[in-house]
Amino acid sequence: MRAPGQTSNFKPIDAGDIWEKDHKHLLHPFTHFDSFKVEGSLIITEANGCMIKDSNGNEYLDGLGGMWCVNVGYGRNEIAEVMADQARQLAYANPFVDMTNVPASELAAKLASLAPGNLNHVFFSLSGSCANDTAIRLAHFYHARRGEPSRTQIISRMNSYHGSTFLGMSVGNRAGDRVAQFQYINNLIHHLSAPYPYRRPEGMSEEQFTDFLVDEFKTKITQLGKENIAAFIAEPIQGSGGVVVPPKNYLKRMAAVAKENGILFIADEVVTAFGRLGHWFASEDEFGVVPDMIVCAKGLTSGYLPLGATIYSDEIHEGISAPGPDVWFAHGFTYSGHPVCCAVGLKNIEIIERENLLGHVRHVGDHFENRLRALESLPLVGQVRGKRLMMCVEYVADKSTKVPLADEINISKRISNMCELNGLLVRPIGHLDVMSPPLTLSLKQADFIVDTLGNAIEDVARDLKHEGLI
Repeated sequence: MRAPGQTSNFKPIDAGDIWEKDHKHLLHPFTHFDSFKVEGSLIITEANGCMIKDSNGNEYLDGLGGMWCVNVGYGRNEIAEVMADQARQLAYANPFVDMTNVPASELAAKLASLAPGNLNHVFFSLSGSCANDTAIRLAHFYHARRGEPSRTQIISRMNSYHGSTFLGMSVGNRAGDRVAQFQYINNLIHHLSAPYPYRRPEGMSEEQFTDFLVDEFKTKITQLGKENIAAFIAEPIQGSGGVVVPPKNYLKRMAAVAKENGILFIADEVVTAFGRLGHWFASEDEFGVVPDMIVCAKGLTSGYLPLGATIYSDEIHEGISAPGPDVWFAHGFTYSGHPVCCAVGLKNIEIIERENLLGHVRHVGDHFENRLRALESLPLVGQVRGKRLMMCVEYVADKSTKVPLADEINISKRISNMCELNGLLVRPIGHLDVMSPPLTLSLKQADFIVDTLGNAIEDVARDLKHEGLI
C-alpha cells in the first residue's frame, strides 16, 4: 500500500485486541447496535491513492472516498509534511476577537478568490455540521443587525442532510436520521418537498414538478410571512438523501424567490465543493446560482484534518459589521482557523490546482457516470443518478411502479457486502448504494467500480430469486 520508498513507523497491530477494544469502548456515528454487537468493526490500517487495506491484509478500492471527503487521495506525503512543519512552528493560535495566524488568513483569502460572486468573507469551524450552524446563526445575526429581528425561521427540504449537531439534524430531514429517541427543534425549521425527480407525482413532467416545488416555496413564505424567514438552505445535490440531482432550473428559481423576499440562500456544499463535480463550487458552475453563503468542509482538506468554512457575501458582512459600540458576533469555536488545519487546506487546494484535478474529474467522471448509467438495464436497478464522482444506484422491486424492496431484505447492504468480498467499498444507505471515490480515480479504477458493482447486483438478484424474495 505504501508508495515506493515510503516506510512505516507503526508497529504491527494485534487485530483481535483492537477489535475487542473498539467493540467494548468506542461508540461509532450512526451505530445500529444489534448489528454492531455481532459484527463489530472492519479495522482499516493503511491507505494510498484510492486504495485502503484492512487488518487482515485485504485491499479495497475505496468507492466512498472516506466519507465523501478524501478528494486528493490517501498517502499524500506533502500534506503530512506541511502538517508536521506547521505543528512544529505554531501548533495552535487563539482565534478570538483580534488575533490571527498566517495559514488561517491565507486560506480565507484563497477561498474568497475561488468562491463565486462577492462571497469574500470566511468563518472557520471544524466540520460541515458546525459550518451549517454558523451559517444559520450568521443569518439570524445579519437580519437582526438590519433591524429585522423577526426573521428567524429556516426553510429546508425533506430528504436533506445538514450535519448531526442538534441544530444540523433538525434542519436536515432524512428518514433514516429521524430517530424517535432523539429530540429535534420543531418551532424554527420548516421542510419543503425534496426535488426528487425519480419519485415525483405520477403523471407530472419534470417541468411541472419544478413548478410545483417553486409554488410550494411561495406558499410556505405566504404562510409564515416573509418578514419572519431568515434563510433557505439547500444542498445543490442532496448527498446522503440519495444523491438527488434537482430538476433543471429548480435551484435558480428557488434562489430567485428567496431573493425577492429578502430570504438568504445558503448552499450546503459540504460534499459538492472542491472538485467532486469538476468545479471548485457547484452552485454557480453547475447550477447557475450565486448564493448568499456557501458552507463547505470535507474536500477542503481532503479529510486529512477536520476543517469547515462558512463563506459569505460582502452584503452580509457590511450588514453585520455596521457601526455599533455594543455589537459583538458572539459565536465561535476554540479551533476556528486552527493553523495546522488551515495549512493542510492550503496544501490540499495547491494539489488540486497543480494536478488539474478539476479537469481530471470532468474527464474520468463523465466516463464513470456514463458507464454506471448502463446498470439501469440490470434487475433491481430503478435508477442510476448523480454527477461525475458523486453517484448513486437506487434499487426497486418493480421497475415500472418503482416500488422499493422490503426493508428486511436490506438490499443495499447485501450488494455492498458482495462488493466488499470482491475488493470494492460502496456506501449502503437504505435502498441505495452511494459512490464518491477520490478525485484521483483512474479510468481503469472507474471501470473496476462499475464492473464489480454490476456483478454484485446480478449475483444478489439471483440469490434473492433463489430465496423466493423476488
